[in-house]
Amino acid sequence: MESLGAVSGCSAGFALCGLVFAAYKLGLLYQLFHKTETKSPRHGGESVAEVLRAHGVKYVFTLVGGHISPILVACEKVGIRIVDTRHEATAVFAADAVARLSGTVGVAAVTAGPGLTNTVTAVKNAQMAESPLLLIGGAAGTLLQGRGALQDIDQMSLFKPLCKFCASIRTVREIVPTVRKALAIAQSGTPGPVFIEFPIDTLYPYHLVSKEFAVKNPPKGLIGKIVSWYLNNHLMNLFAGAWETRDVSPLPVDIPQATDNQVQKCIELVSRAKKPVILLGSQATLPPTPADDIRKALEDLGIPCFLGGMSRGMLGKDSPIHIRQNRRDALKEADLVLLAGTVCDFRLSYGRVLSRRSKIIAVNRDKTQLLKNSDMFWKPTIAVQGDAGSFLVRLSKGLKGHRCPEEWPQSLKAGDVTKENANRAKADEKTEHHLNPLKCCLYNETKRTFALAGSRSLWDFGSRGGFALGAKLCRPESEVWIVYGDGSLGYSVAEFDTFTRHKTPVIAVVGNDACWSQISREQVPILGSNVACGLAFTDYHIVADGYGGKGYLIRREDEDRLSDIITQAQKEARDGKATLLNVLIGKTNFREGSVSV
Repeated sequence: MESLGAVSGCSAGFALCGLVFAAYKLGLLYQLFHKTETKSPRHGGESVAEVLRAHGVKYVFTLVGGHISPILVACEKVGIRIVDTRHEATAVFAADAVARLSGTVGVAAVTAGPGLTNTVTAVKNAQMAESPLLLIGGAAGTLLQGRGALQDIDQMSLFKPLCKFCASIRTVREIVPTVRKALAIAQSGTPGPVFIEFPIDTLYPYHLVSKEFAVKNPPKGLIGKIVSWYLNNHLMNLFAGAWETRDVSPLPVDIPQATDNQVQKCIELVSRAKKPVILLGSQATLPPTPADDIRKALEDLGIPCFLGGMSRGMLGKDSPIHIRQNRRDALKEADLVLLAGTVCDFRLSYGRVLSRRSKIIAVNRDKTQLLKNSDMFWKPTIAVQGDAGSFLVRLSKGLKGHRCPEEWPQSLKAGDVTKENANRAKADEKTEHHLNPLKCCLYNETKRTFALAGSRSLWDFGSRGGFALGAKLCRPESEVWIVYGDGSLGYSVAEFDTFTRHKTPVIAVVGNDACWSQISREQVPILGSNVACGLAFTDYHIVADGYGGKGYLIRREDEDRLSDIITQAQKEARDGKATLLNVLIGKTNFREGSVSV
């Protein structure tokens, strides 16, 4: 009897626990203490906007859809500029550019289903480029997911491999804490994209959502009552506590730093080096260290630098320590190499270009990138998992008064001059048809133009229009140039409509050789066919005109007028009109031997 009583008591306990758990999952416990304001006209989009504004977000890039309209409207009301593009990928690329140039999180919002699938390449690009980016996606209603609703797919499975953090909002009260958490994660550690899915019923006001929950012809009897109760409870829980005051301020951001011991060991290595080299990557430009502080640290060290990704331009073309040519030869000769945010991937031949005689200091926030291919082709002398920018500043302070022997950067700079003179000689060669592309590039360089393209891009074909859009918004006073090939232009030429509507007058230069030449130059000699590589000398300048911009056709006979044409394009841009220079170029052997795989 006692054992039966114990079993009975245990069963009752389990039953009670089950009831409490069910009450928790159904939100009944939460509703006991938090009110559902059924008369409130507020909606979830307002909560999103409040958090974004508190985090200093100035732009939300989008291609509109009904699933996300409340977010866009609310953001506009609080002063966040909504910039709508002609493709969802462009919206994400533009947000990526804003993240890189502003030091804040870039934000893009797209509708459910195909709106989100169209962003996959751009999100992957942000992941590889380590850009802090928030992707907001619409979704089917909370009770309709998986039931064949409009544009309903498993979006979370798509983005979990691409994003540091993914969340699906289930109640309106979750919006503020989830968005705050996502924004902090995007910037912490190794920055990257985060994704939040917003079911449509978490964004619209109660009085509209309640109409969708109403059962027109409920089943009669007990089943009908249960269904009606369940739907009503789900609705009440959806909005319970929705408009209670919540903290919208930014959460702390965690940035890994080198230890004092690691910095001291590196100071000792650098102080003994006679031929050190620094390879600077995009990661060195990340917040919180200002770029000016990093530049001063590099100049104080006096170590020759090769710049990659977003660090390009940090030192200026005429800096005595900025080396642009013959990197492979310099690395063979160097007795110390500092990889500051640079990764040993294909660009460094997976580490094979590093001499085994060199001391190697590697600094990277991400452990995987820090040690990539170190098990095969190279070994770091010191591997530091930490922020590269702040590391360089601390290294410079620890080496105060010490400078790299001047004859070393001078010899590398002499090599630059020799190589660039050879390039100029090649630029003077006549091509069989049209203009020499190298001559056009060198001419633009003398005009001190700024070309924006992806850094550490997975595929940069579709990125340039979005990057230019984001750059012009962040730097409206600057002259922003895009350098396109005629192949890549096809991905984002429609964004000239965006440039026109949003008054972002960029200047695009299109190298038009009617070919995917990067592929053709190896496909033809190796495989004997130009199949799928040929394009046409399309009138892209007319396309720009049609989208409200200004296009120019530049042919060989226009070479003597090139300066005048570019000057006119610059004037058009200053007057507020996006311009496109359709430059017909010929074939050269400048890049012969480079394989694009």
